[in-house]
Amino acid sequence: MPECFKPNADNTRLLRDAFGRFATGVTVITAASEDGPVGITANSFSSLSLDPALVLWSPAKGSRRFKYFEAAPQFAIHILADDQADVCEGFARNMHAFDNLDMTTSAQGVPLINNCLARLECRHVATHPGGDHVIVVGQVTRAEINQGNALGFFAGKYGVFQAA
Repeated sequence: MPECFKPNADNTRLLRDAFGRFATGVTVITAASEDGPVGITANSFSSLSLDPALVLWSPAKGSRRFKYFEAAPQFAIHILADDQADVCEGFARNMHAFDNLDMTTSAQGVPLINNCLARLECRHVATHPGGDHVIVVGQVTRAEINQGNALGFFAGKYGVFQAA
């Protein structure tokens, strides 16, 4: 039996559960900062445009990491493969979870995690208000893709997306 509700401040858990019914891939976004390389796990990523090549993602204003990502001039979006749940978990807990990762640094100083399903190096284009989040738009300046299956996220749990 479906549960119907009107979203309000008293039932944000229900709204999160409703949002969680949308299966997504998982990304880690990285940037350079005055405090060294930083990363954050996000499933709020979406492609936006092919010409020009634009993507978007949405960091929460209440996140301790928000200041690093809101207007980072350069950032990288790493689309995680099905064997990278530990990378996702690491950055969900710690913005400096780069230890033991195979990585490099871009010419702009952005930390780049290797062996992801895809990696998009971006230049910040715009930031738009979005409630308790902001919408960050980036122009893809360089992309890399690999073969494999995607790490998925649905109803608070990991899964695997694979081509049928």
